[in-house]
Amino acid sequence: MKKLFFALLTGISLSATAQIRLPQPSPGASVSQVIGTTDVSVKYSRPLLRGRDVFGGVVPYDKVWRTGANVTNQITISNDVMIAGQKLAAGTYGIFSIPTANNWTLIFNKDITAQEQSYSQEKDALRVTIKPLTVARTEAFTIDFSGLSDSTADMNISWADKKIVVPIMIETTKMIETAISKASNDNSNVMRTAAEYLSGKGKLDQALKMANSSIAGGENFRNAWTKAQILSKLGNYAEALQLAQKSLALGGSDPGFAGMKSAVEKGIADYTAKLPVAMPASPLKKKK
Repeated sequence: MKKLFFALLTGISLSATAQIRLPQPSPGASVSQVIGTTDVSVKYSRPLLRGRDVFGGVVPYDKVWRTGANVTNQITISNDVMIAGQKLAAGTYGIFSIPTANNWTLIFNKDITAQEQSYSQEKDALRVTIKPLTVARTEAFTIDFSGLSDSTADMNISWADKKIVVPIMIETTKMIETAISKASNDNSNVMRTAAEYLSGKGKLDQALKMANSSIAGGENFRNAWTKAQILSKLGNYAEALQLAQKSLALGGSDPGFAGMKSAVEKGIADYTAKLPVAMPASPLKKKK
């Protein structure tokens, strides 16, 4: 009986121990950023300084480093991008680097399971050279993004007193234009959205073409207003006024129009003010 009790007690103790979650020396982390229409995500581990000298010490110079700790850090990109001016195809890559005192070689490798010992340069998808910055000390290894626009962002890798800034550029406008060219003209809403995007990029002739395609699929207050705004940018205030007035009439009491009604009314006032004022007719002189 005592043996049975001891066995049960031991089993309970082992079970309780197995369920205890302990902190990791280099905890896992992830960061993601949407750049325009492209998803970029990084899965990585975050080693801590813990009073150590890192670069030139824990991380030797001139040797391949997994750029973090534990398993190889991974980056996934949903579309082709430019990294520091060089093309990297969509996919998932292991992030390696070769730090030196003056420059870092940042490596995107096709083998996402490789470690320093099993790394193969033959599987590199891309290598770029980045000059490190000297910054305030960062205790935990960190990867984050900054400088965001709809076609660019910087990926920052920071640890100790060093930081590398990795510029990422994406041809967002070109990708959208390609998608637009493949879209069906029968989809009125897609054509209107395309018109608004192209108008915002200053490509007014293309935008007007898309707006006309949208209206051809069924005129409504949204695409009428979109075309009005494009025409106003082209300096055609007379036709812009007509389209804005039509948008106001088509919107009527539609609940979906409420959020844009004030903008349309302001547009009508602005376009009216920019039309030339008609000169009064000269009185005819009486014949003697």
